Amino acid sequence: MRSIEELEAKQAEPSEALIRDVAAIEGDILLLGAGGKMGPSLARLLMNALKRAGRGNRVIGASRFSEKGLREQLEAEGIETIACDLLNEEQLQSLPDAPNVIYMAGNKFGTTGNESFTWAMNAYLPGRVAEKYRDSRIVVFSSGNVYPFTPVGYGGADESVSPSPVGEYGQSCLGRERVFEHFSKANRTKMLIYRLNYAIDLRYGVLLEIASAVQAGKPIDLTMGHANVIWQGDANEIAIRSLLACEAPARFLNVTGPETMSIRWAAEQFGKRLGTEPIFAGTESDNALLNNATQCHQRFGYPRVSLLQMIDWVAEWVKAGGATLNKPTHFQERKGKF
Repeated sequence: MRSIEELEAKQAEPSEALIRDVAAIEGDILLLGAGGKMGPSLARLLMNALKRAGRGNRVIGASRFSEKGLREQLEAEGIETIACDLLNEEQLQSLPDAPNVIYMAGNKFGTTGNESFTWAMNAYLPGRVAEKYRDSRIVVFSSGNVYPFTPVGYGGADESVSPSPVGEYGQSCLGRERVFEHFSKANRTKMLIYRLNYAIDLRYGVLLEIASAVQAGKPIDLTMGHANVIWQGDANEIAIRSLLACEAPARFLNVTGPETMSIRWAAEQFGKRLGTEPIFAGTESDNALLNNATQCHQRFGYPRVSLLQMIDWVAEWVKAGGATLNKPTHFQERKGKF
């Protein structure tokens, strides 16, 4: 893939499993935070799956839509859009009812120095949304940042591991989860808390950051020596299919790829493809922020896009000078400051 058009088309290809599952989803599907990094590709994938399934469910995306032209692109593909500041109570309450909600709103980068806004987005807003959509099924995007670091050889934290987030961003994510969990119990709202670790797009993500550093001859920090990644198209598909896995009280699900990926190994793979020897700084710690997603794989199957395929695609993209979103993951961060 060498163009944004090819990338977006690839991410919008539904699997047969997704087509089968969306055929069983009754009613409209509301995407809150649809203008973020994953929202537009998820909306397109969902719309294509519904068309392939012969279903006429409305797909509605609500967001600030600060990116110029995005609303028009989504509308052209049959996705209804609503420009909305979700923290504005009047605007929130004016949103249409929907039996299915995928909640992607939140704040991460810029938390340090603006912690209060992050807590408002990540822990106050969930309560308002949970009350408004108490009769809906809700898939709630969260983060692996709610977990403590685990030993590299442990296989990552599974859903039985008690949260112990490092830093205010991770703490606010746990706040989001606990607020939604409370209203799931109080109102018997069916929910799934979707704990995602590092979705990968060719324009952003852990692999792009490693590849770009290798190409530019910049040192790669090995202190956080391991990570989990998953292709964004696979992560989007799991989020949509999770509407059928919502439970009351809320169910928790880790979402990521099956590998505990070595940062050093990934850099060396990019070095071979880019013809440049990677430069390293520091040494690997014996623990890292890692998720164990075996429950997800048992329910939904393994991701369709393999780690080596992602590496090949990202290397081609970097070689060709492909566009980037300039939204670093800060996967190297060990003190929780974003």
